[in-house]
Amino acid sequence: MAKHFPIKTLIGLAQDDVDAAAQRLGRAQREASEVQAQLDALVRYRDEYHARFNATAQSGMPAGNMRNFQAFIDTLDAAIEQQRKLLQAAYTRVEAAKPEWQRHKQKLGSYEVLQARGDAAEAQQMARREQRDADEHAARILRMRAEGV
Repeated sequence: MAKHFPIKTLIGLAQDDVDAAAQRLGRAQREASEVQAQLDALVRYRDEYHARFNATAQSGMPAGNMRNFQAFIDTLDAAIEQQRKLLQAAYTRVEAAKPEWQRHKQKLGSYEVLQARGDAAEAQQMARREQRDADEHAARILRMRAEGV
């Protein structure tokens, strides 16, 4: 049994690595979702503002107001473009975190397979030992009976 402590230690450490990688992946996915939500909000706001601009422009608008509207829409477009870049960077972080988590998960799985094999080999040895002991006990009983008869 003592020979399994090293593999259990490795499994524990590998599980810690899997958990940490899963947390990093989860954090990256949450950040990507937040950035996506912000982008969606900006696009909706720009579309609403643009619709108001078009409605107001059709009924007549002073040139100064038109320039202000257009400048604000340009600012919103720049913010949307910046948010798209942030979203791409967030997706890149998610894609980078996935293989790391998979690598740690595979390492943990390998250790668990080794432990299972060790446990199976130990169980087989124990079963052989028990069978041998039972055979020896039965042979002793037969000898004792043969000597006693």
